[in-house]
Amino acid sequence: MSNGDRNDRREYARIKLSVPVQIQTDAGGSPIRGATADLSVGGCYIETMFPFPIGTNLDLQLSIEATELIAAATVVTCDPQVGNGIKFIRMLQEDREALKAFLEAAQQAQDAGSQG
Repeated sequence: MSNGDRNDRREYARIKLSVPVQIQTDAGGSPIRGATADLSVGGCYIETMFPFPIGTNLDLQLSIEATELIAAATVVTCDPQVGNGIKFIRMLQEDREALKAFLEAAQQAQDAGSQG
């Protein structure tokens, strides 16, 4: 593979971005609040001392700007005492579009900031 360090299987580039997130598991109970360590249109990484097992289905509520985005998701990686890689499975089209626009703006802001 000659495309640099893109040796992962991600469909979308992830941006290092802390976004508030509320996590609800299939098991019910109180929602868990946290923040993303990185975020893309296809998923995110959430840092937590008590990560979920791979395959756990979650409902996520992401708070971006003044908007709450809802996604059905599944845990794809588990790093003990570090966090979880999360893949979005279902999201309303308008939520996906809002997330994409937010990420594009964040990427531009980060690119502009790194050129100084």
